Amino acid sequence: MAGHFEATPGGGASVALDEVEVAILRSLAVQLLELIGPGAEPAEGEDPLAALFAEGPSEPPSDPALARLFPEAYGDEDKELREASAEFRRFTENDLRTRKREDALAVVRSLDALAPVPDDGAVLSLAADECRHWLGSLNDLRLTIGTRLEVSDEDEGQDGSLYRLPDSDPRKPMVMAYLWLGALQETLIETLMPD
Repeated sequence: MAGHFEATPGGGASVALDEVEVAILRSLAVQLLELIGPGAEPAEGEDPLAALFAEGPSEPPSDPALARLFPEAYGDEDKELREASAEFRRFTENDLRTRKREDALAVVRSLDALAPVPDDGAVLSLAADECRHWLGSLNDLRLTIGTRLEVSDEDEGQDGSLYRLPDSDPRKPMVMAYLWLGALQETLIETLMPD
């Protein structure tokens, strides 16, 4: 099981993680939470129901990683499509941010609940609903890191440059994290696929 998820009864999954892997995953999830930002809490005395209908931003984020996590709904070829994208974003981005925040929080909480075995790491066991949170967060982490690394489709191909970076390249640790997260994501997807 080391290094990849395996299916468990009831639609869950488990993976063996060492202490370093747990620390890396937790750190990345916390950084993702910081990037996404805090949730919008209703002000004291404000109607919580009204907060559910609060409008979000209409402009795309300026940070490329956030723009990748919260992409435009429609192309920006013409004025009408830009207006439709702005309208769509205004009514959906807050909910999308909340879901991404919940996914990353689920990762942090499940890692914090692990009982490490000295020198062996721990086995992370996820229920079916936790798998969905993990899958969403692994995807968001890969999108964020890939954007920061300026990864293109060609980079991920068999002849891609990601696999040939020298150890001296300062991007190497993030590339290794990106590839490792991809392997975790792939094996988690495989466990969720019906036979």
